[in-house]
Amino acid sequence: MSVLPLVFTSGWASGINAYAVVLLLGIFGATGLTDDVPASLQRTDVLIVAAILFLCEAVADKIPYVDSIWDAVHTVIRPLAGAVIGALLAGQSGSLSDLSAAALGGSTALASHFVKAGTRMAINSSPEPFTNVAMSIAEDLGVAGLVTFAIFYPVPAAIIAAVLLALGLAILVFLWSRIRRFLRRRAQRREEKRLASEVRAATGGPPR
Repeated sequence: MSVLPLVFTSGWASGINAYAVVLLLGIFGATGLTDDVPASLQRTDVLIVAAILFLCEAVADKIPYVDSIWDAVHTVIRPLAGAVIGALLAGQSGSLSDLSAAALGGSTALASHFVKAGTRMAINSSPEPFTNVAMSIAEDLGVAGLVTFAIFYPVPAAIIAAVLLALGLAILVFLWSRIRRFLRRRAQRREEKRLASEVRAATGGPPR
């Protein structure tokens, strides 16, 4: 039970940037700053892979529309990462408490992922790229800061994560109209490309 606040915070952070969470927890454990991180997250190969994927996400997350594609791909990855991290933090005995931690981490990660992905869809309804960059930097700093805070003060960090999650869900509801506009625009572009391909095929024009 004592590790559940850290599990909750890491789940929230995993829904935003799972690779950053793995990298930070692994570094904190490897440097001896905490004893709560299991050895499996401190392995050198795990840290290297997490660092590479974090750099990939840092780039993709700042490019309009590419960030939404990246989010769509990670709809399964982020909740799964939150569940695995939660289970590892709780232990690896397969007990009910471990399963509860996995469920908590996975569900929290899923909720924060939907907030992140939905917010990006709303932002992408505007053509300028600067909001994407600012939002991505804010998310990275927020994840790094709150996970670091959770290592030393897990309960206050979990409270902050819960407040941020609640605010994010409220904002998501408020932005729903812009999100639907983004989805309609994307569907329209796909339909236009399909029709253009059919016209080129019918007229014998060169493919694009």
